[in-house]
Amino acid sequence: MEVILREDIDKLGIRGEMVKVAAGYARNFLLPKKLAVAATDANRKIVEQERQSHLRKEAKQIGEAQELAKLVGAVTVTITRKAGEGDHLFGSVTANDIAEALTLQHFNVERRKIQLDEPIRTLGEHKVTVRLHREVTADVTVNVVREE
Repeated sequence: MEVILREDIDKLGIRGEMVKVAAGYARNFLLPKKLAVAATDANRKIVEQERQSHLRKEAKQIGEAQELAKLVGAVTVTITRKAGEGDHLFGSVTANDIAEALTLQHFNVERRKIQLDEPIRTLGEHKVTVRLHREVTADVTVNVVREE
């Protein structure tokens, strides 16, 4: 069955693209969740208009994210934790901790946008990537210091 995607779907396609999927997948998942519409001439015109509107919004969001990336990239976040010998932390610094520290500096960043492969477990400076948009990322310096 051919459908036109209304949203970007990983490993399937991007918004506005016409893809061929199994009938059950379309009928039971894509169509009820309004992630796609049936590939008819009328729907093609409607989806094309939506796509043009989405592209304009996307361009605006990318511009805003790039401005925020410049500001966030210059920020250094300091987090204090108890540490033992060898500069190993009792516990760890997680994406949630970094998000809270950024909020204290008036940058509202969701913890899900902070890309931390594994929690920070040592003292010192660490570079952490923040994905502000699908195409825009910024590096934040996280300085973990010993709690007195």
